[in-house]
Amino acid sequence: MNYKALIREVPDFPKPGILFYDITTLLKNPDAFRSLTEELAARYEGRGIAKVVGIESRGFIFGGVLAGRLGAGFVPVRKPGKLPADRFEVKYSLEYGSNSLAIHRDAVTIGERVLIVDDLLATGGTAEATISLVRQLGGEIVGLDFLVELKGLHGREKLAGYDVHSTILYP
Repeated sequence: MNYKALIREVPDFPKPGILFYDITTLLKNPDAFRSLTEELAARYEGRGIAKVVGIESRGFIFGGVLAGRLGAGFVPVRKPGKLPADRFEVKYSLEYGSNSLAIHRDAVTIGERVLIVDDLLATGGTAEATISLVRQLGGEIVGLDFLVELKGLHGREKLAGYDVHSTILYP
């Protein structure tokens, strides 16, 4: 299926000069969404994944579905002030600013096999921060999966040494 054709491109969002790839147009298509989640599940079946870590917020969509399909737990990585219990937090840079992410300290146990999921790989800062959080908890990162990758921003370079998969590539 041509998933790329189902993604709406919105210029100058969230600020001038940024081209935003809106995946809601793909998500609302039941055939495309089902096909995509089936492909992702098939890719990771049999890899012993205990937890799927979804990055706020669109990573929750794919991460939750994928965790259910794989029989794994789902762990949200959230923006500041969103997690109520004891947590680790890390600051990071993104393509148009900076932020921080947090994970509950009891979300992953030492040695658990973890898949990190998000909708977009751009500069790699968000994924790199999430890797840091999972590693602080002792998780073994099996791979990182993104719906869209913006190759021109070279985010994959920050993820060297990890199995990285992106379904849709943009230059």
